Amino acid sequence: MAEFDVDLFVIGGGSGGVRAARIAANYGAKVMVAEEYRMGGTCVIRGCVPKKLFVIGSHVHQEIEDAAGFGWSIGQVSFDWATLVANKDKEIARLEGAYTTNVEKSGARIVKTRAVLEDAHTIGLAAGEKVTAKYILIATGGAPNHGPAVPGIEHVISSNEAFHLKELPKRIVIQGGGYIALEFAGIFAGYGSDVTVVYRGDNILRGFDEDVRKHVRTEMEKRGITIITGCTVAKVDKHGRDFTTHLSNGSSIASDQVMFAIGRHPNVKGLGLEAAGVAINPANGGIQVDGWSKTSVDNIYAVGDVTHRTNLTPVAIREGHAFADTVFGKRPVQVDHATIPTAVFSQPEVGTVGLTEEEARAQYSHVDIYKTDFRPIKATMSGRDTRVLMKLVVDGSSDRVLGCHIVGDAAAETIQAIAIAVKMKATKADFDATVALHPTAAEELVTMRTPTARHVRQAAE
Repeated sequence: MAEFDVDLFVIGGGSGGVRAARIAANYGAKVMVAEEYRMGGTCVIRGCVPKKLFVIGSHVHQEIEDAAGFGWSIGQVSFDWATLVANKDKEIARLEGAYTTNVEKSGARIVKTRAVLEDAHTIGLAAGEKVTAKYILIATGGAPNHGPAVPGIEHVISSNEAFHLKELPKRIVIQGGGYIALEFAGIFAGYGSDVTVVYRGDNILRGFDEDVRKHVRTEMEKRGITIITGCTVAKVDKHGRDFTTHLSNGSSIASDQVMFAIGRHPNVKGLGLEAAGVAINPANGGIQVDGWSKTSVDNIYAVGDVTHRTNLTPVAIREGHAFADTVFGKRPVQVDHATIPTAVFSQPEVGTVGLTEEEARAQYSHVDIYKTDFRPIKATMSGRDTRVLMKLVVDGSSDRVLGCHIVGDAAAETIQAIAIAVKMKATKADFDATVALHPTAAEELVTMRTPTARHVRQAAE
């Protein structure tokens, strides 16, 4: 009789857990996956995928406006929010089915139930059933965090509910200044809502390059989005179907929806971590792991947002794959969390990889900046008042490109390719030696010859 019921028990059917389960099963492991909600996790069900679908749809309004400059006369148009939501739901259901099928095809078994650790090798399921596992992987992701409770917090929605609203809000207040807040600000504005963003910091997109932050804010404000910084929501009052949002600066805003997007916290509550001896990282509230994604308990691992390391779907997938390779493939793999490209599907779009100018100047003695800000070719005929930002951060001593930051159409698509060069430690000379592809916005990345700034850190006396 086997010592354990399964070789691997995965808690969470999101991107990281599914990848780990499939790869481990392919190596011959007996695998069980527990998912209490829907297969696919945050990204597929209520994150990146439905968000990107909403973003794509919200661009259509701008495309119609821009068409006149190219000779198109487009008559009366209308938009139906309910159709958008219904079609999105169909696509998410299809993807959920694909995730389920792929796990089952690999030979792993899915149980649709909550799973709680009882000790280092025992998992309790619904109706008192217990499963023992040689290894356990926790991949329960994260959840929206509304922060400190304010009066009227019960009236506030998160990004989860935003995907299922019965109707498009005419006016919406969004608290937050990061990925989710700005993406939804662009989405709602694109479909015709009056949008106000409230953020406690001095400017949106904390942690991004300062030039990116300024450029995105300027462009969003050009598109009619109101951005209020240095301020927080102090109270939300409900009057019938409408709301009054009271701000910390004493002002108030009327709307028919209020959304908080001020961050996410790791999904660690009620998992039985204490019973199993799994430690929480006091610095970020996520499950504490080492470079191999191993927790404080030798046979228990954790990947993805539940660790609160780098909360991006491709990172969770890479971590889940590396875990399976290491433990079941006997092929030790560590994930390199440096130089990870990321995008914000705001409007305008942001794509970035590597160091910001501020980070580079703190780490390197000589930093050269190459930056351009220009009107894209489409705007010359559409008449739209918009500009693209492109920026390279270069080590002035070695000529290595340390970071690239783009704001504008197709920024994410462009940065994926640039990330390969940055990861390979390409130099500015390598960029310069690459022939430009004309006419594109991206050709600016290989035609910027003169630094716009050079920084030399003075040695301490």
